[in-house]
Amino acid sequence: MESSNSTGKVIGALLAGAAIGGALGILFAPDKGSKTRKKIMDKGDDLTDTMQEKFNDFLEEMKTEIEVVKAKTNDFLKDGSARTEKHKTN
Repeated sequence: MESSNSTGKVIGALLAGAAIGGALGILFAPDKGSKTRKKIMDKGDDLTDTMQEKFNDFLEEMKTEIEVVKAKTNDFLKDGSARTEKHKTN
């Protein structure tokens, strides 16, 4: 799970850097105000879509991790119950 957290931070930093770089590039471009505003809106939409995709990927990873933890917990409980029953019969 720690690896997922680090990966999420790196992806977040890259997306933030791309957004800032894109915004600065658009703001310093020699276009009319209306074109600049449209470009900013388009970049914002692109960033929103990318963030949504990354968030969905993150949720899927977390669901998988939760299922693994549930399975391990069930195995642990079954093993503990079996050991308890073994000691009761002895």
